[in-house]
Amino acid sequence: MARVVLKPRKAKPFFGRHPWVLSTAVARVDGALLDGDAADLVTHEGKFVARGLYNSRSRIRMRLFTWDRGEDLDDVFWRTRLERAASLRRVLGYDAAAGAARIVFSEGDGLSGLIVDRYGPYVVVQPTSLGMGLRLAVLVPALVQLLAPKAVLVRCDEAMARAEGIELAEGPFWGTPPEGPVEIEEYGLRFAVDLMSGHKTGFYLDQRENRRRASQFFAGRRVLDMFCYTGGFSLHAAAAGAREVLGVDSSRKAVELAEGNAARNGLRQARFACGSCFETMEAMRDHGETFEAVVLDPPKFARGGRTLDEALRAYHYLNRLGVELLAPDGILVTCSCSGHVSRHDFQQMLLGVAQQTRREIQILEQHGAAPDHPTSATCAESEYLKCFICRVC
Repeated sequence: MARVVLKPRKAKPFFGRHPWVLSTAVARVDGALLDGDAADLVTHEGKFVARGLYNSRSRIRMRLFTWDRGEDLDDVFWRTRLERAASLRRVLGYDAAAGAARIVFSEGDGLSGLIVDRYGPYVVVQPTSLGMGLRLAVLVPALVQLLAPKAVLVRCDEAMARAEGIELAEGPFWGTPPEGPVEIEEYGLRFAVDLMSGHKTGFYLDQRENRRRASQFFAGRRVLDMFCYTGGFSLHAAAAGAREVLGVDSSRKAVELAEGNAARNGLRQARFACGSCFETMEAMRDHGETFEAVVLDPPKFARGGRTLDEALRAYHYLNRLGVELLAPDGILVTCSCSGHVSRHDFQQMLLGVAQQTRREIQILEQHGAAPDHPTSATCAESEYLKCFICRVC
């Protein structure tokens, strides 16, 4: 087997089971090796460290999967890892036929570069590495056997595909795809999900528990839900007894789905508008509008360490607008899905907002992604979502 040789003094993180070998740690490759192939990672002295998949085109030059020299990355290995991931979701109770769940969460499930979501009878696979994209012919039949879906669909993030060199056509990979949006159930609420053109794989499954938890603060309140997408936080707020809910998103298609979801659940107090979230909030502030609860769940602002300062400025301005729209003793639910923004960074940003607006911000609860998005103890980068529930005095 070909070997990827590390530079001197670069092996410690990988003996510690970190799954990403960056290009800056690699000295050379010994042997014939194609992108996506399995290879052994060795120290500069030739000592075995781990086994993984190689990609010369990626910043993550190698993704590691086993530290056992006797374990091959063969079909049995991949099926076993998928079975282990699916078993966890059964333990968590995320196996209801009408529900949705993340079945595989990349590094969190020891399957770096692979996302698998189930939406009722359909499965969506999103390879985020070339190695996993090249193994769909093995992975998909194993998923069919495990989950018995009607169809398996493939989604590819365009930026990730470019970075990894993934060349896959989006669409059905196995079975008969749905003719339109698929309906799922989340804590008694029904949502239509567009599996082929919706954000991510169709729905923000990582916010499931946060939507439920935040809704417990919304009874009797007028709620503003910014970046509402298809109405996740909005509908939970309305169902929990919010007096009025306004959801805003820049996507017309998302707003139409949100309106349909509100009608589907008979939640007449929820209404939606299409527009720029920043401009909408600025206009509301300038017109003196106030709300008793504001939800801020923006897209990723920091896509890399180099954009961190810019992202924190954007989070600061967004949260300042949210605070300015809140009546005294209002509830602020503020989120960040940027992995490069740490929990400490986010809390310091809120400190700056409190100082600038001269408002007291009390952090009541802090949450991350739902339990079907586990974090690997050896890969801190797999923790990304932050959701703070605050009172603003």
